[in-house]
Amino acid sequence: MYIAQAFNILHDWWRYLVGLVIIIIAVFIGQIPLTVAVIYKVFKDGGGFQSLQGMNEAKMLSFLEPNLNLFLMLLSFAVGLLGLILVSKYLHNQSFTHLTTSRKNIDWKRFWFIFFVWGIISSSFILIDYFTSPEDYVVNFNLVPFLTLCVIAIIFVPLQTSFEEYLFRGYLMQGIGVIVKNKWVPLIVTSVVFGSLHFANPEVDKLGPVIMVYYIGTGLFLGIMTLMDEGMELSLGFHAANNLFTALLVTADWTAFQTHSILKDMSDPSEMAMGEIFVPVFIVFPLLLFILSKIYGWTDWKEKLFGKVIEPAKENKKIEIEL
Repeated sequence: MYIAQAFNILHDWWRYLVGLVIIIIAVFIGQIPLTVAVIYKVFKDGGGFQSLQGMNEAKMLSFLEPNLNLFLMLLSFAVGLLGLILVSKYLHNQSFTHLTTSRKNIDWKRFWFIFFVWGIISSSFILIDYFTSPEDYVVNFNLVPFLTLCVIAIIFVPLQTSFEEYLFRGYLMQGIGVIVKNKWVPLIVTSVVFGSLHFANPEVDKLGPVIMVYYIGTGLFLGIMTLMDEGMELSLGFHAANNLFTALLVTADWTAFQTHSILKDMSDPSEMAMGEIFVPVFIVFPLLLFILSKIYGWTDWKEKLFGKVIEPAKENKKIEIEL
């Protein structure tokens, strides 16, 4: 239903190709302020173009003041989200609600439910680790920078996560689905691409390619939630909570989000136990899916995850013939 409703909009394959190009351009435009700020800082500190050429992403992320860096980094996602919404509206004649869910209206109760549930769970994981291994952390709290962080994070982190969700679980999930006319291909493709785009994150350099299991597994988890629930409300809430609570609670020199958080992780990332990567993907996420299935009455998993995507008009015609 969620994917199939894209048949009711302008869904020619070339529209999705053009739309994707426009969205990518919007993201690059959004990155201009960060690029300009980094170049200005380099030259102000006496560096030159050689300094820029030798700067990796991890160094760039730590080059500016953390709050300014976070704001400029998240700005590109906000611009990308605006571009995606405009593409959906004017290139596909699709409403925002239609892109979000198969329900008549966006179910914000679903969003807030999973937001607070996962916010509490993810925060608990961090706090448990802090109290069991306090030597791995330092208290990083500084009131004024933290309050500034709160304002930036509360406004822009949900925009960042919403952009990723609307792009992968929304726009591309529907677009690929109506082209290939099945559900498992868009589920796998969007999950793998979503995870692969995190390959440039500083965490990969420190933890190695094995971290991709977590990123791709998370994408698969979010995609399953979207298909089973026939809408993106749960994936939007989960992703927003995951990034927001993490940004406020803990940071490290080797992560993509370097913030004025309450705690700073000083442990050696190369010594991270594999359980911290595999447990969420193979235990926590499946358990959460099981609980959600009971709450929202999910049934017919095989059809919703691996079934065909049938154009509504053809489906109605088939029913009439059978009657």
